[in-house]
Amino acid sequence: MKAKKSSYEGLQKNIRGIKTPKIETWVNQYFDKEYIVTIEIPEFTCICPKTGLPDFACIKIEYSPDRLCVELKSLKMYTIFFRNIGIFHEHLANKMMEDFIGACKPRWVKMTSEFNPRGGIKTTVVREYRRE
Repeated sequence: MKAKKSSYEGLQKNIRGIKTPKIETWVNQYFDKEYIVTIEIPEFTCICPKTGLPDFACIKIEYSPDRLCVELKSLKMYTIFFRNIGIFHEHLANKMMEDFIGACKPRWVKMTSEFNPRGGIKTTVVREYRRE
């Protein structure tokens, strides 16, 4: 018996290579201190890759900067980019985390992506990174 092909197959094939806007940074004058910055994006939107309907989320980023801090306007422009992108919740969380780490190279970062319920199911994706 032949396995049934998933209707999701191929939807996110090239998501890791998607070209996103640059997250800009500025030089941290207190790099010798360990502290935590919390950024909340309560009105994040993207698109469900299957239905084409909007997904809404609150993205919370907590990080301990090293030499660089994230410039907030560029982070806003970065998040706005996803408004027209069809992306699974799990892929979004991982893509955002990789781009964030690549931009500012923090000592530590925790990103929580809390999506509003869709079809009666709420999704929260958490990823944490600590530089060794």
